[in-house]
Amino acid sequence: MKKKSIKLLQLLLCISCCTNSYAQSHDHKNNEHWLSDFQAAASSIVLLNNEPAIIPLKDLQQKIASVNINAIDAVAFDSLLNKYTNVTSFAASKYDSDSSLYGLSDDLKFYKTIIVQVTAQGLNDKRTINFILDIKRSKQLVLVVTGKFKFLKYADDIDQPIIWTEKETNVTDGFCAQLIFGGVGAKAKINRSYTSKYIKGTGNATSPIRMAYTVPEETGINIEDIARPIDSLVANAIDEKAIPGAVVLILKDGKVIFNKAFGYHTYDRVEPMLITDIFDLASVTKVSATIMAIMHLYEQKKIALDSTFGYYIPSARNTDKSNIKIRELLLHQSGLQPDVDLPLLPIDVNTDSSAAYPLKAGEKVFIRKEYFTASMWPHMLNSKMDTRGQYVYSDLSMTYMKEVVERQSLEKLDQYVQEHFYGPLGMQTAGFNPLNRFDIKQIVPTENEEIFRKQWLRGYVHDPTAARYGGVSGNAGLFASANDLAMLYQMILNGGTYGDVQYFQPETIHLFTSGQSAVSRRGLGFDRKDTASENAYPSKLASMETYGHTGFTGTSFWVDPDKNVVFIFLSNRVYPKVNDAIYKLHTQGNIMDAVYKAIEKGTGTGR
Repeated sequence: MKKKSIKLLQLLLCISCCTNSYAQSHDHKNNEHWLSDFQAAASSIVLLNNEPAIIPLKDLQQKIASVNINAIDAVAFDSLLNKYTNVTSFAASKYDSDSSLYGLSDDLKFYKTIIVQVTAQGLNDKRTINFILDIKRSKQLVLVVTGKFKFLKYADDIDQPIIWTEKETNVTDGFCAQLIFGGVGAKAKINRSYTSKYIKGTGNATSPIRMAYTVPEETGINIEDIARPIDSLVANAIDEKAIPGAVVLILKDGKVIFNKAFGYHTYDRVEPMLITDIFDLASVTKVSATIMAIMHLYEQKKIALDSTFGYYIPSARNTDKSNIKIRELLLHQSGLQPDVDLPLLPIDVNTDSSAAYPLKAGEKVFIRKEYFTASMWPHMLNSKMDTRGQYVYSDLSMTYMKEVVERQSLEKLDQYVQEHFYGPLGMQTAGFNPLNRFDIKQIVPTENEEIFRKQWLRGYVHDPTAARYGGVSGNAGLFASANDLAMLYQMILNGGTYGDVQYFQPETIHLFTSGQSAVSRRGLGFDRKDTASENAYPSKLASMETYGHTGFTGTSFWVDPDKNVVFIFLSNRVYPKVNDAIYKLHTQGNIMDAVYKAIEKGTGTGR
């Protein structure tokens, strides 16, 4: 995605976050009014010409454009479209000098699907209708029309999907945008006949297939019962210098009911934190990238849990790592050390990139091409192994599994997860080495690292092992926004389905996320609730089925199938130096407890 487009998207989402009541309002009565309007929109907005089931759009990797032709305000509409996938915005008003809109048509030539916002009266405008008819001849057209149904007579020649609403407000704009991507479903029908084509009872029904964006009240929760404690807990963490800022997202019943940014990127309070900001996820990478790939290859029978590491990796066969079972690596019971020292000699690092030094670990820090095979991998394979059968959390386990994934998939880890998960799901920010794709200002900084790279880290992976890999490792290196993580783990919570695509079988997800060890709480890669800890990590009120993972940089996600809820907390607690204050404050667990209490106070399981 071009950096200019990212800036526009960030601005749109920020504006949406600040202006739409479903995003930020802490007023329960306002939210109830909003919900009433939203439900009225659901009962009145009609989807037409959708017999081929174009809506909701399935392919999120195609190029999609949104065109505003004399609609009142496209900001709320376009911002919600961009929560599902990258949608480029165009305003027809900028082409006023061209009476035929040929200039706009030319700018749309590389887009496959065109979403057009237009007024009903505009369908009677020769310039507008010629543009629409021209678009529909060569592209997939989706019309969003605002105006009285009596103007349906102007739409008789259009056979592609039309979403028709008589009112245009932020609420109806938001509903229409979510309807296009399946955050909400269509159910309304025309209540009288207008033409021989659009007769009484006409209207296509659809069902939700992706996340929705709404107010907590839709799930039976009072916004004040979650917003006030979360605001207080995060503010306290910022005041105590545990974190300079954070983003919190709560998903309930497949709906984003809370998503808020707090504080700033740094303590100098220059760059406010935004909900679209991209974080270094650290060890959340282990499950959000490596385990996703492993589950996928497991279903293809390309990885077997009881096969050995040496079976897949020939270079391990003459070492004591050869007979480690894949299952043991995923459970952190292989006997591997938590980490291993990986020395860097002067010959291993250069300040300039070249064919000999292609791996970028930081600003003007490049690792030599042979470093992995000549030094890094031998050190990993020859590390101590003296606790086999015991639970010892190890970063090495997932660096080992990266080699297994790449050998069995014939692809690099970052390419594999992008191709099979992030792209199809609509995850726009998730990926490794984000500076290759995004403006640095959208990426939250981490530590002032003084040992290896000797610089402030921003967009370069914090983890030193992943840095030696050039930013792509099995244990760390993934960056993403909260909304992207929400998509990924809503898919997991759904039993492997999202957007009408089956990514995993439910049995596979249950196997990897359920308890699999007699000596620890762990699943296969996933962390789980620990009842033995003082605060019942991660939360006193979480069910025993809860699973998730934390990241060293101050990130975490937790999924509770019993309550149908996903918690995402992203911060940079390692800025400017590593500190443990956020864990002493138990901020993440207390946020979870507050949400559980709000659920219990409401309906318990939501509506």
